[in-house]
Amino acid sequence: MRRPVEFSCRARRAAIDGLPLQKSPRYRTGRGRGASLLLAIMLSAPTLAGEPAALPTGRTDLTPKDQARVLAVTRPTTDFTRPEPFELMQGGAGTSRKDVNPDAFSQSSANITFEDEGNFKLGNALFRKNWVSSPSSTQASDGLGPLFNERACQNCHLKDGRGRPPQGDAGSTSMFLRLARGASNAEEKAALADRKVLNFPDPVYGAQLQDLAVPGLKGEGRMRVEYSEEKVTLGDGTVVALRKPNYSVENLGYGPLDARTTLSPRLTPPMIGLGLIEQIAPADILAHADPDDRDGDGISGRPNIVRDELSGALTLGRFGWKAQTASIRQQAADAFAGDIGISTPEMPKPWGDCTEAEKDCLAMPNGVQQRLGTAEAPPPVMDLVTFYSQNLAVPARRDIATPQVLAGKKQFYDMGCISCHTPKFVTMRGTPNKAQAFQLIWPYSDFLLHDMGEGLADGQRVGEATGSEWRTPPLWGIGLTATVNGNAFYLHDGRARTLAEAILWHGGEGQKARDRFAGAAVADRDALIKFLESL
Repeated sequence: MRRPVEFSCRARRAAIDGLPLQKSPRYRTGRGRGASLLLAIMLSAPTLAGEPAALPTGRTDLTPKDQARVLAVTRPTTDFTRPEPFELMQGGAGTSRKDVNPDAFSQSSANITFEDEGNFKLGNALFRKNWVSSPSSTQASDGLGPLFNERACQNCHLKDGRGRPPQGDAGSTSMFLRLARGASNAEEKAALADRKVLNFPDPVYGAQLQDLAVPGLKGEGRMRVEYSEEKVTLGDGTVVALRKPNYSVENLGYGPLDARTTLSPRLTPPMIGLGLIEQIAPADILAHADPDDRDGDGISGRPNIVRDELSGALTLGRFGWKAQTASIRQQAADAFAGDIGISTPEMPKPWGDCTEAEKDCLAMPNGVQQRLGTAEAPPPVMDLVTFYSQNLAVPARRDIATPQVLAGKKQFYDMGCISCHTPKFVTMRGTPNKAQAFQLIWPYSDFLLHDMGEGLADGQRVGEATGSEWRTPPLWGIGLTATVNGNAFYLHDGRARTLAEAILWHGGEGQKARDRFAGAAVADRDALIKFLESL
């Protein structure tokens, strides 16, 4: 994996230092997974061609004593009478204890140095910066598009939180349509098998629909979403209305889409805690995988093994709705190229997502300034935006000791939610930024792919992810969605307007947990929601 830029820092002592060993028995989840099992599966899987055997199956950054401590502290609890030690600080020592308000997701990690606080602020300014079209008198800011979805990162990641689906004529600034098709010949199948590509873009419109364009050019089209209503009756007779979306594209500017092109809506996710996720040991994520469901519990979490776009090495994908990206820096480069049309050293595409079929787009001027480098966003810009993205703090938990939240936590465990939403990890010791080293964190995700059933399927393959598989999203901060974004839309396309609706959309591997929730007493359902709201 390509490591992001290293900034010098002196971090506070890691949150896990000094933790007592938990002596409670192992909480039985029915998964029984281990890194050795995963390795055997990976070696025997023909699609992996034997290469992922190089992925780590154990942690080399820990002494045996530290490994025992990590195993003990990350073991799921069986005591729901009180909060667990350090549960309040769900982002480790970097957890933000600032007042809960609309800026709750925009705070820097609490344990970075004064010097790094300056880097964070510079990165924030670049994250908010509006790019302009070329040519421009502000040469360090031009290069927008020519086709694009937004002019600034912050305009998509609203207040560093989650996006929202289109609302009437309000546009789709923070939700996009990914365009892709599968392999259609032997050469393309070989490229997929060798992980040289994740999928194939539309031959005219590229990998993403851009609805905006610079002056003198027209946008590609506009996402259209129509909802139908599905009613679900719960065990106690309560009726819940679910929104089922149907996606299409209108006002296409350059002819029809390819008949094989699939449409996948993607809501922009919250930015908090990304640097901590990046420093979870790959072996700890892989240890939760069970691709062939050998333990028979119906949960078949799979890693999305992808190629690092710079080194070409196989590595673990952990970011994006389909776990298709391995690092925050690459995620930022992809967003600059696809969403804003800005080139970076990692993605040197000054015309963004323009294809060879969009000749007018390719004829437009770009913003590369040779005195500033060969990319519109040169290395210093990428360094600072990456650092900012790595150090957005996770807010502290709230109301963790109230009886209803504790009861809801028990329901979350008993219903089997932790089979995918793994509560805890401890980050690696040897991290580029010491602020993220050896931290006990509570993301409530295993960062693996799970088949969520036909109801949530988009039919679009992304690397190893099939059309019905999604990465388990982290849940930390989910209870502050309305506070930060002024709305509450959940799942990959924002179809769910409440947390209960999001749960009721779970199918496939999530079906059993969903059915337990639907059949539970109203007090138990309410308690579970209250627990989620405390995250």
